[in-house]
Amino acid sequence: MDTAGFKTLAIAALVASFLALAGCGGGDSTIKAETTTTGQQLLDLQKAYEAGAIDESEYKRQREKILDN
Repeated sequence: MDTAGFKTLAIAALVASFLALAGCGGGDSTIKAETTTTGQQLLDLQKAYEAGAIDESEYKRQREKILDN
């Protein structure tokens, strides 16, 4: 590769990396943390069990996990 081709490639790589990083950070982004009460977690777990999304052993395991916290 000749010097002119190398310079063109280097400039293209520099521009591409600048454009890729230009979208990172900044802006007006918001992080929303939600906290769920123990009662709500138990209700959600019960609904999952009743809907058949989890079996009885998983229900009991998750229930104990929630109550231990």
